[in-house]
Amino acid sequence: MTLNEQAMLVVEELIRNADQYRVAVHSVAGARIIDAGISAPGGLHAGLALARICVADRAEISFAPGASESLNLPIVQVHSDDPVRACLASQYAGWQIAVGKFFAMGSGPMRAHYGKEELFDHIPGRETASAVAGVLEGRKLPNEEVIAWLSDKLKVPAEKITLAVAPTASIAGTVQVVARSLETALHKLHELKFDVSQIVSGFGTAPLPPPAEDDLAGIGRTNDAILYGGRVHLWVRADDGALAEIGPKLPASASSDYGSPFAEAFQRVGHDFYKLDPLLFAPAVVTFHNLTSGRSFSYGRTDEAVMWQSFGASA
Repeated sequence: MTLNEQAMLVVEELIRNADQYRVAVHSVAGARIIDAGISAPGGLHAGLALARICVADRAEISFAPGASESLNLPIVQVHSDDPVRACLASQYAGWQIAVGKFFAMGSGPMRAHYGKEELFDHIPGRETASAVAGVLEGRKLPNEEVIAWLSDKLKVPAEKITLAVAPTASIAGTVQVVARSLETALHKLHELKFDVSQIVSGFGTAPLPPPAEDDLAGIGRTNDAILYGGRVHLWVRADDGALAEIGPKLPASASSDYGSPFAEAFQRVGHDFYKLDPLLFAPAVVTFHNLTSGRSFSYGRTDEAVMWQSFGASA
């Protein structure tokens, strides 16, 4: 089953139970658009569904009680035995959808069908699908112009496109972003030139921050949840020496932009993601479990003080 076919099973479940998930389904130029937090309220269950679409249902995603009494927040946990396809070929927000005044970051297996990102030259996952599914992080629903643009890029008719949309500050949007702890570890490893095919399985957690008043604040809180509270375990078949060399470079604390809430760092660079140190985007702690040697290596640290500063007294 392709990534898009597997994600479409979640899509159909979400549409079939739209009332239960508190989402609204629209048709725009023939495409199915699922509003999970713009006009429709969405919620925790919708957030899990969006996260499952993002990973093409190649990962289990759930909530669990927080481990810290001082930062009393639930956690979002994700685990996968197909982490490269689930996280890099599908979940990674690697496609900027910019059409006219519309802008959103695109995730999900539609990226694997599109396949134009350079990332796909280094990982498995490119595919040809008869129908595609994606998730957009944005405040507006795509209009007919956006759907026509996507149909042209994807080379599929609009009737074969399904997009779920939620703003960062919505409940569903917050959940699906925080569900990226494992993905951020894999993506940074790829950026560090680590052969991600050596990764056999992965498990990640991050605290679910309290609701933000707007999307800019939501971007700050969701990033801080991973940068300062994310914990990832990776089961690998690799050389111990290579893990010991790359490990200290992997956690967020290895970045020059680490140490203050993301919103402050983002403001310093004029809200331009591309001016931030790209190596900032990683979990707080990453642990390797080497199946070849039987040894484990852990790097990084969590920082509840920064999360408290980011999340505010409402935490």
